[in-house]
Amino acid sequence: MIGNLQRSASSLAELLAKEGVTDQRVLEVIAHTPRHVFIDEVLKHKAYQNTALPIGQGQTISQPFIVAQMTALLRQHGVNSKVLEIGTGSGYQSAILAQLFDKVYSVERIKALQWQAKRRLHQLDLYNVSMKHGDGWQGWASQAPFQGIIVTAAASSVPEQLLQQLDDGGVMIVPIGDAEQKLMVYTRHGNQFNQQVMADVRFVPLIPGDII
Repeated sequence: MIGNLQRSASSLAELLAKEGVTDQRVLEVIAHTPRHVFIDEVLKHKAYQNTALPIGQGQTISQPFIVAQMTALLRQHGVNSKVLEIGTGSGYQSAILAQLFDKVYSVERIKALQWQAKRRLHQLDLYNVSMKHGDGWQGWASQAPFQGIIVTAAASSVPEQLLQQLDDGGVMIVPIGDAEQKLMVYTRHGNQFNQQVMADVRFVPLIPGDII
């Protein structure tokens, strides 16, 4: 069964390449990351489909194509060391980031999801992810600045606190919008921020506050 699942991860990477993901290093990491570990037993048969899946608490594990594209965008903008992830969720995106960047800081508002994600990452021997239970809108100011920030839920407006936690030359990848959402890239140049629209997307909302 494990061998079949490993082959499935490789097949998923091949599918993403056909869908337009060109970053070979990202594809390699996806091919070697067991997505089924991050999904409840009842949905494991769908683990290697290119689709978002529910993980409880009204949250989802993101579509693998989006995970790959957002990660690749960070790398395209020269990010290689210190990354802030807003929305740990299942921990799958965290696992991908952990294998590509030196240090990952991840904020999750739902304590139960955070605990579960940490257990899964340790199961895969990934220990370069620091986690915080808190409000994603506020980021992690005490660890700023960050070379890259990736937000895995849709903000109704640009999270100003997160922009301020970017290092000079840093980049933030974030979905913006309510009914209609756009994946946006913000790059910092001193106190100026350039923005670029990447694609139409669909994410769960970035809700302020936290849940024990």
